[in-house]
Amino acid sequence: MRVLTVGATGRHAHLVVPELKRRGATVRALVRNEERAQLARRNGADEAAIGDLTVPDSLAGAVAGMDGVFHIGPAHSATEAEMGLALVDAARAAGVRKFVYSGVIHPSISAMTNHAAKLPVEEALYGSEMDFTVLQPARFMQNFEQSWRDIVENNRLAQPYALTSKMASVDYRDVAEVAAMAMTGAELSYGTFELCAPGMQDTHQTAALLSEVLGRPIAAVQIPLDQYSARLPEGSFRDGMTRMMAHYDRHGLPGGNPLVLRAILRREPRTLRDYFRELASR
Repeated sequence: MRVLTVGATGRHAHLVVPELKRRGATVRALVRNEERAQLARRNGADEAAIGDLTVPDSLAGAVAGMDGVFHIGPAHSATEAEMGLALVDAARAAGVRKFVYSGVIHPSISAMTNHAAKLPVEEALYGSEMDFTVLQPARFMQNFEQSWRDIVENNRLAQPYALTSKMASVDYRDVAEVAAMAMTGAELSYGTFELCAPGMQDTHQTAALLSEVLGRPIAAVQIPLDQYSARLPEGSFRDGMTRMMAHYDRHGLPGGNPLVLRAILRREPRTLRDYFRELASR
């Protein structure tokens, strides 16, 4: 099976490449330039196609000859929906058989632009006549890697939302495994699946987990949202992140039901404690 993958050089979706390879797929990475093509190959891709999701005409060559497409949208891009729609259209026009979309839990929450941007892509897939699988993962545990240095050096877990906000999460390695299963088998065809690790944690509970794993007290600290936002690059990324954190402050990210993920994997999903133990051992 020949699969075009978006995100083969990204922080999260690169994890899909080895899972596809493990199941015998030939992986073509969609990248913006030759430098990224080399990185994609180092990450395990067999080949690379240079194209741009914001330029629909550049996608025809990338999807040509592909049996499947894996897509994940760029975080907080102002044109995320348009990019996803362009890839769905290109895949359908090229006769692609299978499309696996890594979206987000609760895409109907319109207050968060990065959630709402995924609904049009889901809708396009449902009407595409392609065999689709839509994955709706919770917050990625891998996001903690960005703050790990602050955690271990300053003995604190700092978040720009209420410390009592409950958050659902998932290890993206589990999502990647499900994506590859969906791409290379029929069991998950024409399904939409919410993917969560067990339970929800607020920042106090997460800091307690970190304290247990690291063997010393880790404080839960709320930082002002405006202070957090000021460190982000201006534009749609800052705007989207600010809206998302403001929503987390009021409502958290509800979820944490592992039934679907457990059933698909036929094992227990990785937990946040498991993930922190791995980070601590590096």
